[in-house]
Amino acid sequence: MRDYLSSQIIAALESMGGAPDAFEVDFQQTNNPDHGDLATNAALQLARHFKKSPRAIADELAAKIDLDPSRISAVEVAGPGFLNFRFAAAHLSTALRGMLDAGPSFGRVDPTGKTAIVEFVSANPTGPLTVGHGRNAVLGDTIATLLESQGFTVTREYYFNDAGRQMRVLGESVRAQYQALVDPSHGRKTIEAAGGERLDVPESFPEDGYQGDYILEIADALKERSGDALLAGDDVDVFKNAAQERILEDIAFTLERMGIRMDSFFNERSVYESNAVWDIVEELRRKDLAYDKDGAVWFRTTAFGKDQDTVLVKSSGEPTYRLPDIAYHIDKLSRGFDRIVDVFGADHIATFPDVLSGVQAMGHSTDGIQVVIYQFVTLVRGGEPVKMSTRKATYVTLDDLMDEVGEDVTRFFFLMRSPNTHLEFDLDLAKEASEKNPVFYLQYAHARIASILRKAEEVGFSLSDDAPLELLVHDAEENLIKEMMRYPAVLARAAESFEPHRLANYLREVAVAFTQFYGNCRIIGESPELASARMLLARAAQGVLAGGLGLLGISAPDKM
Repeated sequence: MRDYLSSQIIAALESMGGAPDAFEVDFQQTNNPDHGDLATNAALQLARHFKKSPRAIADELAAKIDLDPSRISAVEVAGPGFLNFRFAAAHLSTALRGMLDAGPSFGRVDPTGKTAIVEFVSANPTGPLTVGHGRNAVLGDTIATLLESQGFTVTREYYFNDAGRQMRVLGESVRAQYQALVDPSHGRKTIEAAGGERLDVPESFPEDGYQGDYILEIADALKERSGDALLAGDDVDVFKNAAQERILEDIAFTLERMGIRMDSFFNERSVYESNAVWDIVEELRRKDLAYDKDGAVWFRTTAFGKDQDTVLVKSSGEPTYRLPDIAYHIDKLSRGFDRIVDVFGADHIATFPDVLSGVQAMGHSTDGIQVVIYQFVTLVRGGEPVKMSTRKATYVTLDDLMDEVGEDVTRFFFLMRSPNTHLEFDLDLAKEASEKNPVFYLQYAHARIASILRKAEEVGFSLSDDAPLELLVHDAEENLIKEMMRYPAVLARAAESFEPHRLANYLREVAVAFTQFYGNCRIIGESPELASARMLLARAAQGVLAGGLGLLGISAPDKM
């Protein structure tokens, strides 16, 4: 409808002398049904161009625009120059028939041949996925699914760091616990953990080591497998590798619980083995964009508008994460994706521009790279925050959260707010099985429709797929149809903006519209034609709810 109205307005403007070349007609859904169904402020935008008042331009457009009465019943000028359009009843029945004919493909775009890679989670394999990682995981997976709904072929990729200092500390942590298990005489010491708690650890335990129970479990497994044989040398790699393998297995299991499967894993070590990181340093030096100072290698980010330059390689010889990230993004660009999407936490706000600058400095365009920044998560129980920590012994894993509230609720709560906003995950609300719980409300609406269809079958009602949909003229019926007509546009906008919460919020509007329809429009007991038409309307609503929940990775139960 927006495309149709836009073409008709542009045609009318041509008869008025034409609009500027870059002009596009923008539409908004009206907040008040009395003001029609769609509105445009085109006349206000064109006032300077035509050197007329917006109201005069709107009046002229309303008189000249050629509209099909089977699609638009009225066009009205409102306020300072808005054009309001009302959908014709015939258009609503035609739109509903199209939804029913499309079935599960309604709202989706056919394959376009375009490709995208979405990199998300990318947690270092140093411990279980925490609640903080969970928002990243669900957000990235749903962005990928939304892009697929718009015709993209999408690769989901996990980038993991197995080459940095954190991995070395992980190996040292496991080795210390292993040594204590195989040698009871090994000394002990006390260190301070999160919240001031004092922990008893092996004497060789690194000062900033990983303290979770999983470290002890890995060490115990090594003892069972190898006895004390691993103490013969000082090589920490065997401990690091064992920990990495076990933790990656656990991460994959957790993601699968969430319905997430990665298509590829990118190993950070590969950009060192290929010498890509050091080639970048040399190329930046050649371009006078890297230099030595205080024993470190600096990237001249001031050349890209930053206030100060940035360290690429520390004085210890260890690169900062920016350097392998530059190499990784160049690798992604070499694979020819049309769109490259990175999902990062808020701690990357100040640093990811350096990576993009490095990619540009190496002669690559960053136009296809899009970064989604999400704010962090606070678990709340009884109005009080629940503490989380990755390295310390007191943290909440993503598995813990799913055990408590379930996979569906976990996914939905991570998605129901804009990524740009801090998320307070209310555990009490998440566990409540009532309409106060937003995911329960949506699933219950779907289950209610399934119940209606079952009940109709039980009483012997024969549903006709050819029912006269033009009988659906009640306000509640028309409002539900109009709400469902928005579905394709909502999917497109959510995919383009990388904001899955738009779909989550929209589905609630569909559920509300269905509830109002169900409360005002009886099905069983009406004439067979009207009952069938209303049943088809309910079936279409069920399809939109099921399709939308599916894109969010959430089940649509038939019974609750």
